[in-house]
Parts: sequence; structure tokens; C-alpha cells
Amino acid sequence: MELRTDVHVEAARIQNEIKKFLGMREEEVVFEFSTLDNKTKLDLITINPRHNQSFLFQSVMGFDKSDALNKLLDYVKNHQDKEGSFTIQWMVKGMKELQTSYFRAKNMYDALDKLYYGRDVNGITVFSVVLNPIA
Repeated sequence: MELRTDVHVEAARIQNEIKKFLGMREEEVVFEFSTLDNKTKLDLITINPRHNQSFLFQSVMGFDKSDALNKLLDYVKNHQDKEGSFTIQWMVKGMKELQTSYFRAKNMYDALDKLYYGRDVNGITVFSVVLNPIA
């Protein structure tokens, strides 16, 4: 009798590999799964401990949870560096401190979508979006 890999154990292993590759702690990363058109959507959300705000890191679609996690792992290992690096300066309404955040994105609109993910667009004022020069 062949022992199959437990799907939850495998999911935890891949999630840990993603966190380790990104150099992030457990409390700085959220894996949010949902179903869209009979496929599994995975949003990787990061939490910045300095200002305690969350941002979308990347979304992927898969046939199931395992497929989505493997696609996300492939993205962090092989593709994120192929996207542009953006710096966004912003402020939450009611706060007095200007924040600076960095995003990997296909374009400026994609970077802003990652900033605004899960929040009211009227709750943040964006002061600048800059495509960083390639080093």
C-alpha cells in the first residue's frame, strides 16, 4: 500500500518554502484562498510590521489549492524579478505620517491595485508612483 502525501501537509510545506524564499516571518504573510469560475484563486498578502498595513503581493489561479501554491512558488522563485519595481508614497486618511512602500508589478496600475487591495480607495492618498531604475 502506497502512502499518499497529505494535502494539508504538502500545502504547509509549500507555504513555508514561499515564506522562507521571501525572507518573511509567519505573522507577515497571509495566504487567502477563494473559488472563482471553479478554479482556486490564491492571493498572497504581506503585512508590513513597521506601519501595520497589508498589501497584495501576488494573485495566482490554479486548478486546486496545491496547483495555486505551486504556481505562486514558481512566481516568487522565477518571475517576480522580471517585473518592474515601483515605489509608492502614500498616507492613510487621518494619519500624519507619509509612508513609502515597494511593489513588483507589470505596470503602474498593477502596483496601485496591490496597494489598494482590500481597502477603500478613498481611505488612502497616493502622493507618488515611481518606476525604479533597473540596477
